[in-house]
Amino acid sequence: MSDEVLNKALIFAVNAHAGMKRKGTNTPYIVHPMEAVAIVASMTDDREIIAAAALHDVAEDTKYTIDDIKNEFGDKVARLVASESEDKRPELPESETWKIRKEETLEHLKNASIETKMITLGDKLSNIRAIYRDYRNLGDKLWERFNVKDKNEHAWYYSSIADLLSDLKEYPAWKEYKELVDKVFN
Repeated sequence: MSDEVLNKALIFAVNAHAGMKRKGTNTPYIVHPMEAVAIVASMTDDREIIAAAALHDVAEDTKYTIDDIKNEFGDKVARLVASESEDKRPELPESETWKIRKEETLEHLKNASIETKMITLGDKLSNIRAIYRDYRNLGDKLWERFNVKDKNEHAWYYSSIADLLSDLKEYPAWKEYKELVDKVFN
C-alpha cells in the first residue's frame, strides 16, 4: 500500500477534528490522533493500520461515520476504525455510560486482532502521556475534568488495558504505557 492512503487519512483527520480541543485543555484535538499515528508507526509500517490510527476517533467524535470512512479508505481501514470506536450512546449522559463503554472496550480487546491492539495502544499511550503530564501539575484535581471523577475507576480501566495489550509487551510503546500507568495510579 502506498503512502497515498496515509496522506489522505492525515488530511481527513485534520479536517474532521478542526476546531476541537482536548478535554479540559486548550490543546488542539488533532495532536492526539497524530501522536497515536507516531506510536502505531513505531510498531508497523502497514499504511492502512497507521491510517486507521489517524482516523481512530473520527467516527466516535465527529460528524463522520464508519460508512464515510469505508467510502474514502476501504474496508480494512473502516474495520480497524470501527474496532477502536466506542458506542457513545448519544441519547444518554456520558457519565452514565462510561463504565459500560469501558467494559465493552475491554471485552472486545480480549479477542481483538493485533492490528486493533496496536491502534488501541497508540490511542491509550497518547492518553496516558497527557494524563501523566497533567497529573504532575494538577494532582488529583485532574480527575475533575473527566465525566467519571473517581481516580480508581480510571486506574481499573488503564491497568486492564495494559493487561489486555500485553501481547505487545516487546514494543517500547507498551513498556512506556505500563510505566506511566504505574506512575499515575500507584
